[in-house]
Amino acid sequence: MKMINLRVLLPLGFFLFIGFIIYLADSADDNFAFTLIGHIPYGDKLMHGLLYGIMALLLNYGLNFKSKNILGFNVQIGALIVLVFAGVEELSQYWFPSRTCDMVDFVADIIGVVLFSLINTKKHQK
Repeated sequence: MKMINLRVLLPLGFFLFIGFIIYLADSADDNFAFTLIGHIPYGDKLMHGLLYGIMALLLNYGLNFKSKNILGFNVQIGALIVLVFAGVEELSQYWFPSRTCDMVDFVADIIGVVLFSLINTKKHQK
């Protein structure tokens, strides 16, 4: 039996986890985790940065930290994919009565992705 490749399993598993969180939020399911995060000052923004930052970290790992030069910046492909996903997800909230399309959430996503990508870049540069 082949061993499961962590470079595939980790980003895929975390993407499914984020997808589940998005589903719960879209369905207006009020649960313990959402309530707890709501009581933390800026908890929603912190979780946006953390979740999308971790997703970028795992996807960059899955793609072996491949990057592309875009407008003079060395951008990791995984980070770019996560930012596109986060932007589309944030814009999609416009059509859900239980959600709020908040560009500050997207800014938190960007900050998380950039910070986690910088950590990765420094650890893998030689």
